[in-house]
Amino acid sequence: MWFFRSPQFVFGEEALLHIRELRGRHAFVVTDKVVSGHGLLAPVLLQLQHAGMAATVYDAIEPEPALDAIEAGVAAMTAIEPDWIVAVGGGSVIDAAKAMWVRFENPELPLESISPLEPIRLREHARMIAVPTTAGTGSEATWAFVLSIPESIDGPARKFGSGHPLAVPDYAIVDPSLSASMPPRVTADTGMDALTQAIEGHLATWANDFSDGMCLVATRLVFHYLPRVVVDGQDREARERMANAAAIGGLGYINSMVGLAHSMGHALGAALKISHGRAVGLCLPYVLWYYAGEECGTRCAEILRFVDVSVGVMEEAAACRELAVRVRALAQQIGQPTTLEAAGVVRGDFDAALPALIENALSDTVIFTSPRQPSEDDVRRLFECAWSGAEVNF
Repeated sequence: MWFFRSPQFVFGEEALLHIRELRGRHAFVVTDKVVSGHGLLAPVLLQLQHAGMAATVYDAIEPEPALDAIEAGVAAMTAIEPDWIVAVGGGSVIDAAKAMWVRFENPELPLESISPLEPIRLREHARMIAVPTTAGTGSEATWAFVLSIPESIDGPARKFGSGHPLAVPDYAIVDPSLSASMPPRVTADTGMDALTQAIEGHLATWANDFSDGMCLVATRLVFHYLPRVVVDGQDREARERMANAAAIGGLGYINSMVGLAHSMGHALGAALKISHGRAVGLCLPYVLWYYAGEECGTRCAEILRFVDVSVGVMEEAAACRELAVRVRALAQQIGQPTTLEAAGVVRGDFDAALPALIENALSDTVIFTSPRQPSEDDVRRLFECAWSGAEVNF
């Protein structure tokens, strides 16, 4: 027995207008200073005003939010006691809002104790709306959140992934106008995130009939529309299709999970401060090459045929390698680094961080749905290849 979980989606131009149809007393709006500073918050606040809701804005969220920042937000939320939580921003903001929501309604439960298998309370006090301003993480569609634990005497900095199936937002408002102001580099980073989660969602060992179609469609949308929107950020069709790809891919992967590229990317983000989308997108070709080295039940040939109908019959190992080549070519086309060295990581810093990178990747919660389970030496060699650009052949 399995479950497919989803928010109610409102998507397309003027999707924001649906907010005025909702009923409530007080909204707690979670965002960051970039979103508020670029005027993206104003149209959301206007719709809340039309809905007759008071609004309190909490804009202290930073990229890769840390646990103490979440607790500060929970304190502010508790003082307000809202009946709606509205997250307006990228993946970090939406993840933070979900974590705050869980803590707000379960004050006795520490964040690090939250487990998808343990019961929690939600919607006894508030419901949640997710309004993405980027087209990448798909966090608006998922119940997971990824937070940061800074370096301390207990160990190096690391990512902390958790969540609960009840924590999927009630509404996901996917309005492409909100991502139109993203600069090309952010567009590229977040677009590679959307691609990685869709491909890994299709290859994950928990993939199923319900998730497959969404991951395949999201993959095709990214391959077709990401180059266009990086070149021309005002390409309205490409903006809308990329916004849809992120949401659809998020909905697919959260119901199948991801794999090794995300485990490695989470480790890189914590130790070397590489943005999430850039990190996972950079790792993906190396992971696909790694999958080609052993028969492990991947379905890269299926992905290739869906993305490009001209692709003929291909053995799976060859398909993994070909998909890796195409992902890397896409990254190069949109100006993304394809090695850690090109991403600005100095060799000395890489060597110093490598033990923590290996440890954190192996302990990451999503690695268990990777179709090929790596050894410690495998992960070490994968990171080495990612730094130098060497093709994986083990």
